[in-house]
Amino acid sequence: MLILSRKINEKIMIGEDISLTIIEIRGDQVKVGVEAPKSVKVFRQEVYEAIQSENRAAAVSATNLDGLSNIVL
Repeated sequence: MLILSRKINEKIMIGEDISLTIIEIRGDQVKVGVEAPKSVKVFRQEVYEAIQSENRAAAVSATNLDGLSNIVL
């Protein structure tokens, strides 16, 4: 893990087209602005993990439905 120190309004560049800007520091909370192309999805980690969990659950459900295609009415 790379650890960087930044002050308010200073940026961190990720590659050529993603930048993180420190917007505000208040106590133990830091506000970060993210500039990235629309093709790059940006999520908080807990939201990303919830999406991944839902995707895994949906994949399992879809696998369980495969047997239904053989049912003739």
